[in-house]
Amino acid sequence: MKRLKEKPWFNYAVAACIAVILYVVLTHLPGVREGVGTFLGYFRPVILGCVIAYLINPLSKLYERSVFRRIKKEKTREALSTVLAFVTVILFLALLLLILIPQLIESVSLFVANLDGYAATINDMFDRIGVSASTLNLDHFISSSEAILETVTDYIKNNLNTILSMSVSAGKGVVVFLIAFLLSIYLLSGKRRLKDGGNRLLKALVSESRYEKIKDFFAKSHKIFNRYIAFNLLDSLIIGIVNALFMTILGMPYVGLVSFVVAVTNLIPTFGPVIGAGIGGFVLVLVKPWYALAFLIFTVVLQCVDGYLIKPKLFGDSLGVSGLWILIGVVIGGRMFGIVGILLAIPGVAILDMLYREYFMPWLEARRKSKDDSQTEHTEG
Repeated sequence: MKRLKEKPWFNYAVAACIAVILYVVLTHLPGVREGVGTFLGYFRPVILGCVIAYLINPLSKLYERSVFRRIKKEKTREALSTVLAFVTVILFLALLLLILIPQLIESVSLFVANLDGYAATINDMFDRIGVSASTLNLDHFISSSEAILETVTDYIKNNLNTILSMSVSAGKGVVVFLIAFLLSIYLLSGKRRLKDGGNRLLKALVSESRYEKIKDFFAKSHKIFNRYIAFNLLDSLIIGIVNALFMTILGMPYVGLVSFVVAVTNLIPTFGPVIGAGIGGFVLVLVKPWYALAFLIFTVVLQCVDGYLIKPKLFGDSLGVSGLWILIGVVIGGRMFGIVGILLAIPGVAILDMLYREYFMPWLEARRKSKDDSQTEHTEG
């Protein structure tokens, strides 16, 4: 193999093969993405378990450094921290459900009780904009609450197979999540053993100097992901609280429900705020149209402030990347890999920027310096 590498044609052949593979992948990207997605689907519980363990690990480390710092035995300290971290997450989710489910039930009850009023509101909206409901074939649907319920019932009857299929898929998703959650407990409890095993394998595969570089790269990437997760959650929390304050001041209904939806959808870059605004506007327009108008105007203003001031400042300073590169990364990531690409675009851009600044450029500069030194020696000789 070493003799082959010394041949001039070998490097060109390897480069040509890489170019052909890259061309095939890029020209058949949808098929490649579908194939990779199908393959990874078999490992979905394991991947999801790793993601959950990774997200809970910072909380476990926090408990280990603060609550259980006096415990001298390391394994006991890690085990107690892991248990407390999972208990905290479970209690938080339970508290969230206890707060949201009663409000959701109350919102649905209020919605059903006011169906006639909502139907009249929609009719009035069509009249004001000069469009007849009969023109859009909506006169039967919005004539009364009985007509709305009848239409919904007919839709359920006609699409029963689809609804059942979606219910089965949702049930499978819940089972996968539960399995992943259990796996995450085992992964987090055995994280030190897994880390030691990975380090030992890496040391056996590469040289000592390269091992240190790879270890440093993963440590910095881990720091970037942790900062991204923390600041993304902080940003969504700020947006949810500000939205709740605005709705409370104007006396709007469904404050908790709409603000929660806005905060959760804000976790999704670019398209998330649009989804949150659409859901909130639809809920509020049935109560009072001006509520929806005020909510949408405020959402546009809030997202402009968030997009141009809060997010670039928050993510740019914490991750060391300019707002322009973040925007470009979100657009390209979304185009190439959909929602997953959008979610991972910001930390991905930060890691690429770190690779460029701390590894690629120093390598190029060292290579250039080596060539200059060799030319100088050749000239002097």
